[in-house]
Amino acid sequence: MSKLTDVPKRILIGRALRSDRLGETLLPKRVALPVFASDPLSSVAYAPGEVLLVLSVAGLSAYHFSPWIAAAVVVLLFTVVASYRQNVHAYPSGGGDYEVTTTNLGPRAGVTVASALLVDYVLTVAVSISAGIENLGSAVPFVVEHKVACAIAAIVLLTLMNLRGVRESGTLFAIPTYVFVAGVFTMIAWGTFRSVVLGDDMRAPTADYEINPEHSGLAGFALVFLLLRAFSSGCAALTGVEAISNGVPAFRKPKSRNAATTLAMMGLLAVTMFCGIIALAGATDVRMAENPATDLFHDGVPLGPDYVQHPVISQVAEAVFGEGSPLFLVLAAATALVLFLAANTAYNGFPLLGSILAQDRYLPRQLHTRGDRLAFSNGIVLLAGAAIVLVWAYGASTTRLIQLYIVGVFVSFTLSQIGMVRHWNRLLATEKQQAARRHMTRSRAINAFGAFFTGLVLVVVLVTKFTHGAWVAMLGMCFFYVLMTAIRRHYDRVSEEIAAPEVPGDDMVRPSRVHSVVLISKIHRPALRALAYAKLMRSDSLEALSVNVDAAETRALHAEWERRGIEVPLKVLDSPYREVTRPVIEYVKNLRKESPRDVVSVIIPEYVVGHWYEHLLHNQSALRLKGRLLFTPGVMVTSVPYQLQSSEAAKRRARKRADWAAPGSVRRGPAERSKDSSPHT
Repeated sequence: MSKLTDVPKRILIGRALRSDRLGETLLPKRVALPVFASDPLSSVAYAPGEVLLVLSVAGLSAYHFSPWIAAAVVVLLFTVVASYRQNVHAYPSGGGDYEVTTTNLGPRAGVTVASALLVDYVLTVAVSISAGIENLGSAVPFVVEHKVACAIAAIVLLTLMNLRGVRESGTLFAIPTYVFVAGVFTMIAWGTFRSVVLGDDMRAPTADYEINPEHSGLAGFALVFLLLRAFSSGCAALTGVEAISNGVPAFRKPKSRNAATTLAMMGLLAVTMFCGIIALAGATDVRMAENPATDLFHDGVPLGPDYVQHPVISQVAEAVFGEGSPLFLVLAAATALVLFLAANTAYNGFPLLGSILAQDRYLPRQLHTRGDRLAFSNGIVLLAGAAIVLVWAYGASTTRLIQLYIVGVFVSFTLSQIGMVRHWNRLLATEKQQAARRHMTRSRAINAFGAFFTGLVLVVVLVTKFTHGAWVAMLGMCFFYVLMTAIRRHYDRVSEEIAAPEVPGDDMVRPSRVHSVVLISKIHRPALRALAYAKLMRSDSLEALSVNVDAAETRALHAEWERRGIEVPLKVLDSPYREVTRPVIEYVKNLRKESPRDVVSVIIPEYVVGHWYEHLLHNQSALRLKGRLLFTPGVMVTSVPYQLQSSEAAKRRARKRADWAAPGSVRRGPAERSKDSSPHT
């Protein structure tokens, strides 16, 4: 089985890395930006479209509110970035919102934030991949026709890339991210030049369409509600901002300063691109609708179900660069690719948060372990599985998935900023130096404003999106909260139960006697080895135990036992229903009832085979029996292995693989083994 899985594993994710090479995986700022900020940077590809989609409910006249909504999103983004710059300096260990909230507001608030972040990371992958598929589908119709399958394939490919390690995947992701950023800035600059200097009339492909409003003439509370809903959809541009505070340990030193600088760069780039696309969408007369088949008209005729609505950024690029132009194609390709890679923000945040939660005993301990490539492989695979389920359930529809989005991230934003306010209050209570107090007071003011603003947005998001799908995200958060609480309760109970006592207890009292039982089905080499081993244990009593499933075989066993003159007494248990496990369990329990202070040692001979398929043919009854005996108090189970020839052959093959030299190694000569050198395999 090892050989069967090891070769494909090495081909897909590369050779294993030593633990002392963890420092080599740390990221410089130029790589950390696309790794941790690809989500908020790429969200400008769909966040402006979501704003226009919501405004289209009230018709074309509502589009003039889009600049004001963009301005509100910009203020919020700057507020969140400024707040998180305080976080990364105060808590550089990588716990991010979870650590801040747990330390300052208590474990329950911490688990609430962790639940929100886990849900949001899964949604980040699902939304980013789905949006990437839709953008790619504007150029490749096959992708749109099979978008669920293509989205799942993209998730699998991204998972394999992340399993190769953070640094390696970050290097691969840097190029398309920077190409996308450069393409958007080029589009904004060229579009502005054409409009302001040349006076060109740039028109989007949908500029001549009319919008049939679902609710015309909205005013008063209805209009305010619509604008708030559009604002909450535009807040998708903020998702992923918290990933940098969670990923501080992955930065090169000085970690906090580099993380804070990356945050500022990300905020400035995201704001400029978001505002530029919104402005160009208005200048080129982009038309969007939630139900384009029925709400978009051309010459008074609905476009119908065959119409495919392209994202805002694609329509703007076509208006600015021209349909089919090289720059248009480059930006379209970069947009689709960077949306796929935007999910990488979650691939770095989810496993790291899962590792911290596992260390705090809120998630299974397997999530705390690094894989062969020094990445948290189990967390990566878990994230991919959850995202695939979500993409399949919602048909890879960005419009449907976006309604679930944002709730979790604003829960974490709000509680984290409240926690930071308490953090500064605690430090101010003891700090005497005026310069330090002024810095703390300024930081507290930033975090207090951030807590107020993000809390207000959270209320808006819950009110405007709850019935549109946000309740699913809330349900997911509740599920994670209950699950993590139950896991922590289990680990706490186990730790308390197995803790070594300060004074001697029953576990340290020597048993009065040891009664050894060797299980025998027939006399062969494994059975004889188990008997020989049992004799060496010097138990107070020793007997062989067999179960009478077939009368002829039992008589043959008796005859062979007497012929060989084996001194160990043989006891045969009747089994009228041909069961093996139950008679043995009942016999062992009866021994314990007769002498509760005695220990029963059950010795089981087992074959050791060398091929994975041979395991299916042997030792199934032994596995079932051991599984049952584990739950029987006062019973010790010992396996006595007997290696078959196939297992010896497998051992030789493994030894041969260990001594294998890579092609060209003879020509290069032996590698020098040093502390910083890569392991020789």
